[in-house]
Amino acid sequence: MAVTPLRVVFAGTPDFAVPCLEACRAAGVEVVAVYTQPDRPAGRGRKLAASPVKEAALAAGIPVEQPESFKAEADRERLAAYAPDLMVVVAYGLILPRKVLSIPRLGCWNVHASLLPRWRGAAPIQRAILAGDDESGVDLMQMEAGLDTGPVLVERRTPIAGDDTGGSLHDRLSALGAEALAEGLRRTMAGETLVPRAQPSEGVEYAHKLDKVEARLDFTQPALALERKVRAFDPWPVAEGDVAGERLRIWAARAVPGRAGAEPGTVLAANRDGIDIACADGALRLTAVQRAGGRRIGAADYLNARPELKQASS
Repeated sequence: MAVTPLRVVFAGTPDFAVPCLEACRAAGVEVVAVYTQPDRPAGRGRKLAASPVKEAALAAGIPVEQPESFKAEADRERLAAYAPDLMVVVAYGLILPRKVLSIPRLGCWNVHASLLPRWRGAAPIQRAILAGDDESGVDLMQMEAGLDTGPVLVERRTPIAGDDTGGSLHDRLSALGAEALAEGLRRTMAGETLVPRAQPSEGVEYAHKLDKVEARLDFTQPALALERKVRAFDPWPVAEGDVAGERLRIWAARAVPGRAGAEPGTVLAANRDGIDIACADGALRLTAVQRAGGRRIGAADYLNARPELKQASS
């Protein structure tokens, strides 16, 4: 079967996008340039750091472009000069204007980490866990001017397990995104025209960007909702809660039966199995925590430093 090479411009920034860049290279397309966000301050020293996609592109010898936006005509002209057949966009961090979407001959594809139209927007992975969804996936979408509104070209699905975290689901969807993109590229280069499937008008949900303020656990909420928050916010921004007067980062927890009438926030039990905190409905058992300035530790190790909790709950 004849294969038509494609000139591809890849646009992405975080770790999530790197497997998709690798999928482009493995598919045999010519990645003529990589676009990524400008270097940002990072770490304790706040030194400028390259994005994971930039590092991968430089290692592969691919030209890197880092415009602040595409508002300037010069930036759009520079993109057009690469003469791309296709632009692949994966967690790039910029909304592309119509004038950019029309530059590539085949338009722009986006790899989005949800089953559209559910969870359009910035944080679909964490919002799916927070909502208690039992399934997620990745859509390869033909981009249009609206935010994640374009028709779907290829889809991959995966169940959300009861112990999935934001990190574990992120990694699985990143790999699935690379698979979906590879399929789309393979079929296109083989001469097939991918049939777009319009998104349903019902079931639209917007996945707002995560905010550290959301990480605070409110024990007047049901334990199951707080368990989902702990899982969704691992590894960032990490849930936080007050335990007997001390603010802790909560890395792992699960909902368990509580004590009827207990005041939310009360320590109900504290032993090697965990620390049970009363909630509006049930209790939240903390199994991995982190003290200020410390490292992640198991509940048993934490209780060694606070033996009064075991005595108070006995």
